[in-house]
Amino acid sequence: MPPARRWPVISALGVVEILAWGSSFYLPAVLAGPVAETTGWPLAGVVGGLTLGLLVAAAAAPHVGVAIHRHGGRPVLTLAALLLTAGLVTLAVAPALPVYLAGWLLLGLGMACGLYDPAFATLGRLYGAEARPAITTLTLWGGFASTVCWPLSAFLVAQVGWRGACLAYAGLHLLVTLPLVLLLIPKAPALPVTAEPHQATTGPLTRQERRAFLLFAGVLVLGGAIMALVSVHLITLLQTRGVALASAVSYGALIGPAQVGARMVEMAFKGRHHPLWTLTAALILVALGLVLLALGLPGVGVWLVLYGGGNGIYSIARGTVPLALFGPVRYPVVVGRLARPGLIAQALAPPAGAFVLTHAGPDALWHLLLALALINVGLVGVLWRAR
Repeated sequence: MPPARRWPVISALGVVEILAWGSSFYLPAVLAGPVAETTGWPLAGVVGGLTLGLLVAAAAAPHVGVAIHRHGGRPVLTLAALLLTAGLVTLAVAPALPVYLAGWLLLGLGMACGLYDPAFATLGRLYGAEARPAITTLTLWGGFASTVCWPLSAFLVAQVGWRGACLAYAGLHLLVTLPLVLLLIPKAPALPVTAEPHQATTGPLTRQERRAFLLFAGVLVLGGAIMALVSVHLITLLQTRGVALASAVSYGALIGPAQVGARMVEMAFKGRHHPLWTLTAALILVALGLVLLALGLPGVGVWLVLYGGGNGIYSIARGTVPLALFGPVRYPVVVGRLARPGLIAQALAPPAGAFVLTHAGPDALWHLLLALALINVGLVGVLWRAR
């Protein structure tokens, strides 16, 4: 498909990603407090819904990759819109915490079918080896998810309450996400004649491929853990360094624009370099930002911009490195397999961080973040040799 004809597909997927992330992963950031206040349910249980949903997404992710390999992304993304709708409606009508958590089971399946990894796999299935620019552009759209949906969620809670907010997002999936997928995401092309679909789906990796797979999976585990820890505990960590709450929130808001800016820089290079360079730059920037933050040096905003820029292009590398290492035919399957460990890390890291913060203090959590970031830089060095 010529690049000019890809823009409607990428733009449609971009809107889909904004709503999918905003109504699932980013939802508790705004709704958890109001849910706990109005229902009397424990806050830990309310926030635990996201952990439950991420674990469900991790369990389903490899199967989603196989489905996209065989049938393309359109039916899977259609199912994502329906599952997210059903999960949000369940949250909205939940009379008790167990029903609320059941809604997160549905949202977890929706996340498995509708977040970045299935979207990347959809583009890989559509455009093959030429999918890298489309993946990069899609992450630019996705970078606006929290920017758009956090204020929208806050507005909806103020106007119609948290249950009404869930119903509003459910309506957006039915009225916006579903039509975009059905009308603008094309049917995937037939698999290459030379490829055996069953063998491509279930066949073992070569020894060299398996080593690269395990190394990159390790990068995703550590990267997912760092991202989740910073997302949940950054404000608290900054406050322990003497930063006022309002200033800490303002500093944290710099991460989003830094992510988008770094992705625009990556787009400007137009894929002239190997994706492993993107991954290397991402992990070095993340590690450098965290080192400077942990040292407590003046310039918190600058160090967070470094971290945010690294995190922004890390999202691109997540989608483009497997395409370069394993090729387009098996790309959806490999992406599905790789998604599981990263999602598990994102689910378990925040409560683990809370445990460290409570029992060992903020310095221990800073040291943990530094260790994870530096190990990740080492892993990408080994990955260069194993590719």
